[in-house]
Amino acid sequence: MASQLVEPCTLALFGALGDLALRKLFPALYQLDRAGLLPAETRILALAREDGDPAAHLDAIGEHLRRHVPAREVEEGAVQRFLARLDYLSMDFREAGAYLGLVDKLGPVTQLIAYFATPASVYGAICAGLAATGLAERTRVVLEKPIGHDLESSRAVNDAVAAHFPENRTYRIDHYLGKETVQNLIALRFANSLFETQWNQHHISHVEITVAEQVGIEGRWGYFDEAGQLRDMIQNHLLQLLCLIAMDPPSDLSADSIRDEKVKVLKALAPIAPEQLGQQVVRGQYVAGSILGKSVPGYLEEDNANTHSDTETFVALRAEIRNWRWSGVPFYLRTGKRMPQKLSQIVIHFKEPPHYIFAPEQRPLISNRLIIRLQPDEGISLQVMTKDQGLDKGMQLRSGPLQLSFSDTFPSVRIPDAYERLLLEVMKGNQNLFVRKDEIEYAWKWCDQLIAGWRQQGAAPKPYAAGTWGPVASIALITRDGRSWYGDL
Repeated sequence: MASQLVEPCTLALFGALGDLALRKLFPALYQLDRAGLLPAETRILALAREDGDPAAHLDAIGEHLRRHVPAREVEEGAVQRFLARLDYLSMDFREAGAYLGLVDKLGPVTQLIAYFATPASVYGAICAGLAATGLAERTRVVLEKPIGHDLESSRAVNDAVAAHFPENRTYRIDHYLGKETVQNLIALRFANSLFETQWNQHHISHVEITVAEQVGIEGRWGYFDEAGQLRDMIQNHLLQLLCLIAMDPPSDLSADSIRDEKVKVLKALAPIAPEQLGQQVVRGQYVAGSILGKSVPGYLEEDNANTHSDTETFVALRAEIRNWRWSGVPFYLRTGKRMPQKLSQIVIHFKEPPHYIFAPEQRPLISNRLIIRLQPDEGISLQVMTKDQGLDKGMQLRSGPLQLSFSDTFPSVRIPDAYERLLLEVMKGNQNLFVRKDEIEYAWKWCDQLIAGWRQQGAAPKPYAAGTWGPVASIALITRDGRSWYGDL
């Protein structure tokens, strides 16, 4: 039975009535239960500040569950079985005495997983409360990003956690690492000599990483205006993807072997001096425009907006990795809100053959690309050149894909949400998909120098209309090197 893969545990979900828990975590746990991956003895304790009838709060969780799980996957028997695992406790996470009530509610547990779906400012208090009541020794803690807003604050949060929990029981979430396609990056690179022998500066001309969102702020103004797109997306998601693309082969598939190689990439990232920002980094902020034919407001026109904000909603940059494998290969990273479509993809551009023998007018076609798409449709496509079919075509070339679409290739296999995989790995005690403290710190160190440079320059973000691919300067960023962003319409 699949549930035998994990030991029974109690999962204490701090911040259980927040948006993340209701929209992502409870549905992910339901899917694990529905798939038979949770042992019968596994319990889930929902923890939040809200008082009132616990049964009413549990009913509300059930309503959100039915709303956020696709209708075809809502099986009433499975829903009832899952909800029977749940209990609710109201507590103030900053109040030390509240953890005595938590101990009483938990009863005897052999393995506790404490998931912090709360602001990072509360992590230290929760860890101290768990330790003071003797729970820490049998607990794994799961930390949601963002962990701090710069290197100094990140260290403060991590140190507060580390005072009570060692690194081997600390799981820092980056949900991109749980995506099926991201997992396939390891297999694609290191199980196929076809790619790994070509995966260096001799054969790859440049790499693009794009994470585009159609949505705007979605009621997160207070958080986002303090963070901005660099802190919210580049510091964690895009740099993690860059590390998986650029790292050397690990000695094995253990968590620390993989994370050691990712840290080497972060340490090798070339700093971008303030005087280089104008050539290598573009900040943008969306103004009013149109998405899918519908008018949308600009960033400064959103509800509760600070009309004088200079927070960026878009970042494009040119990064370089100073090591043998990637010397001279630029990595173009781009992410923004209110883009024309929701899209996360990595494009590996291979160099052209050294000797060209076909018709000169076809030369622009000669470019092999490996396209790794994370969303909306996960899959991998290799663009190759072949001869066009037909007696009258001669040696006319055409570019076409060798394609693996997960939904088409495995139509009967449901692709799990990233949180499902990550929650299951925590229960197994496997840290491969989680971020180590030094990864966080090196990523912050690199991003902090960009933020410091922006402050020194005092330049406002460049405007771009909602529904476009960012400021014109982001196009110039890559065309300056004689290239263009792949797939932009």
